[in-house]
Amino acid sequence: MIKIPPYLKKGSTIAITCPAGYMAAEKAQSCIHTLQQWGFQVMIGKTLGSTSQNYFSGTDEERLNELQAMLDSDAIDAIIFGRGGYGITRIIDTINFTRFKKKPKWLIGYSDITALHTHIHSKYKIATLHAPMAAAFNEGNNPFISSIRNAITGKKINYTCDGYTLNKKGIATGQLVGGNLALLAHVCGTASDIDTKNKILFIEDIGEYIYNIDRMLLQLKRSGKLQQLAGLIVGSFSGIKDTERPFGKTVNDSIAEMIQEYNYPVCFNFPVGHATENVALKSGITHQLSITTKKVTLTELR
Repeated sequence: MIKIPPYLKKGSTIAITCPAGYMAAEKAQSCIHTLQQWGFQVMIGKTLGSTSQNYFSGTDEERLNELQAMLDSDAIDAIIFGRGGYGITRIIDTINFTRFKKKPKWLIGYSDITALHTHIHSKYKIATLHAPMAAAFNEGNNPFISSIRNAITGKKINYTCDGYTLNKKGIATGQLVGGNLALLAHVCGTASDIDTKNKILFIEDIGEYIYNIDRMLLQLKRSGKLQQLAGLIVGSFSGIKDTERPFGKTVNDSIAEMIQEYNYPVCFNFPVGHATENVALKSGITHQLSITTKKVTLTELR
């Protein structure tokens, strides 16, 4: 049974922290302003715009301590992460989730934050929010940014997108799990790994070579993650690169070939990933995925 954190109301407090890569403070100003316009209080962590001189937004200890304090604080109702990159798995095994389990709050982010989503789903059965982070607010208050507000205030998810030639028609019902493909492969065999049986899995990625995407998909397949899905959602694979000697397939073709033996519904080009078109998805909560020739619908069930 999945535990759903309390939905936010006007006056609720949202904290911003950077548990992975460095983010300049000015890049979060649009996020702060928008959250305040929505009626929320905003608390800013020291890791945002930190004085770190390397890739990370602070030492492992600094990033851990700030995230731990925010997870434990009764004054904070949700946490939105500044950016992803790399770093959450360097600290995840030392996070103490005792107080968070008793009083969960919405954790909002994607990319490297995928590992946090899978860890919390696998070990604690608490819903989280796979969604744009602070930097995305610089693109304006578009429908994808607004989807965060809708999700954290309790509106049910109901998204649609166009059909695609490689889609597999059908209806699937199951808990929604997934995220960045590189991170899903990265957590395989760890305490943050997820059981995907009878679940709707979604995947996306950015900046990878096609052969590497194929290899990561094969890792999921060999570890049993693709065999017994209820359904599969393929998001955007942006900034994709090919080798000098071409791999010979597109990303979508590679995915379609990898799962061709399975009969569950599959949709491609769903608006989730490292692009402006990145809707908020409630990870862990049961959804229905309906795929017809012309239309794909993802609906939250509760």
